[in-house]
Amino acid sequence: MISSTRQIASAAFGTTQRRWIASTSRSSRAMPFIPDHTSASPSSLSMKSEPMRLLMLAKPGSGKGTLSGRLTSKYNVQFVSTGDMLREEIKAGTEVGKQAEGIVAGGGLVPDELMIKLLGTSLESSSMKGKSWILDGFPRTLVQGERLDRYLGSTGQPLGLIVHLDVPDEIIMGRISDRWIHPSSGRIYNNSYNRPKVEGLDDVTGEPLVRRADDNPEIFARRLKSFYAQTAPLLEYYRSTAPSNLVTLSGKTSDEIWPQLESLVRSRFGSLKSKSETKRVVPEAVIRRAEREISRDHRDFISSMVPIIPAAY
Repeated sequence: MISSTRQIASAAFGTTQRRWIASTSRSSRAMPFIPDHTSASPSSLSMKSEPMRLLMLAKPGSGKGTLSGRLTSKYNVQFVSTGDMLREEIKAGTEVGKQAEGIVAGGGLVPDELMIKLLGTSLESSSMKGKSWILDGFPRTLVQGERLDRYLGSTGQPLGLIVHLDVPDEIIMGRISDRWIHPSSGRIYNNSYNRPKVEGLDDVTGEPLVRRADDNPEIFARRLKSFYAQTAPLLEYYRSTAPSNLVTLSGKTSDEIWPQLESLVRSRFGSLKSKSETKRVVPEAVIRRAEREISRDHRDFISSMVPIIPAAY
């Protein structure tokens, strides 16, 4: 009776749920500035009980969005994109948004201090306290990495894992001409391996897909060159300051890298649960009340079944 009561109460409360997607990659060669033997192997990492705080570094077109989307779709993980936050602040006309809008309109780069302030507003919000998250878009340079570490250290939530996706340049260059994007959601499709169900239309909304203006070989080659110049020092910084937290995953597609990434985060963070594993805890008071009501109804039902004995007997 008690166990069935708890099942009934749990069913009444239901289970939790949540979101997202995008593109991807594997490599037979390690990038020249980050030899694999200097990064920690997944098996050498000890399990942590605190929330997952993950930074993913990858060349443009490596499938970072796709892999992040798979994590947030399957697990209780928040995707923290500084680019998305910046656009939202500008749209909402906040103080930070107004400062950023003027800088962006003038073709400048948003100062690191402003980005840290923006990031802090998100990570210190009540909805993010104690939650697992993936950070995207920041840091991109050594100086930004140092400033981010100081900020996260001061708030007691340092990065727990830095994942570097190693995808060959030729694979990335070969796929960009097939890439299509759904602007409002960021969902990414590719005619080579992740085609939309209906040509040219988003699977979820049915809205038209578009190409990014910089998805052409010349511009992309410049973006890759910029990545190497900026990110090599950043990777070296993490290798020297947090060698056990830096892991390189290699592959040509997201499907090749995904099993490596999922195995890594599951073995590293004991608190990370899939959405199917996470259920709402039913308050004990609710269970007790349900038990009393079912017990009372059971007694009433039994009483109604007792035959009325004639007085003569």
